[in-house]
Amino acid sequence: MGNNTNNLKVSVVQTPIIWEDPEANRSLFSKKMEKLVEVDLIVLPEMFTSGFSMKAPELAEAMNGPTVKWMVQQGVLYDAAVCGSLMIKENDNYYNRLVWAQPDGKLYWYDKRHLFRMGEEDKVFSSGKRRLIVHWRGWRICPLICYDLRFPVFSRNRNDYDLLLYVANWPASRRNVWRTLLTARAIENQAFCIGINRIGIDGAELEYAGDSMVIDPKGSVLSDGGMDDVILTATLDLQVLHAFREAFPVGLDGDDFILLQK
Repeated sequence: MGNNTNNLKVSVVQTPIIWEDPEANRSLFSKKMEKLVEVDLIVLPEMFTSGFSMKAPELAEAMNGPTVKWMVQQGVLYDAAVCGSLMIKENDNYYNRLVWAQPDGKLYWYDKRHLFRMGEEDKVFSSGKRRLIVHWRGWRICPLICYDLRFPVFSRNRNDYDLLLYVANWPASRRNVWRTLLTARAIENQAFCIGINRIGIDGAELEYAGDSMVIDPKGSVLSDGGMDDVILTATLDLQVLHAFREAFPVGLDGDDFILLQK
């Protein structure tokens, strides 16, 4: 799309994920994305090639593997950035890695910082140490992954982003937590906030309710996927964000802090 305005058109793909079958999932998302027209950013769920599986030794790919190549190809096809997380093997470690692929071939990535110990993710994957801010078509974007949503200090806007993204496999049993915290993150950080979740039941028999949402800096829900198999598309206005921050500059009274990494 490559617009020269202050708008960012974002599409999030909420759908069931085929359990532990990367090739089938690439095909599934390719088919879903055929409906997209003139978007700037396409957001896929956490572990979109496998579901929330711990079979990294069997399923993890390299950064030059088929899924990252597919993401770049889709970016070129739609002239959009494409992001979502998948299992990556690097230097004998496994990462739940969010990959950001641009149509110019540039790649950025963020390794999930907070590993979900209740699902034994911390026993399989290595934790990331650094946060990622991507500059894309005039916007500063901070992509994070699922369980990160529960940690407001790590998610905190340090005057370095305009849009906060969470890609997730968030179970239906905690859907109220998901919806509440997404809204809170938008309000407390004076930023647009997007949460993308899957639907359906996975191979571990966990149910997912979707509830993918696009939320404005005041906490109003602009788009809500409910439990449907759906693509949400929203156009975000940077001028609206800047005007709100200028009129109500909460950030000027924020506390200084240093985040100590473990």
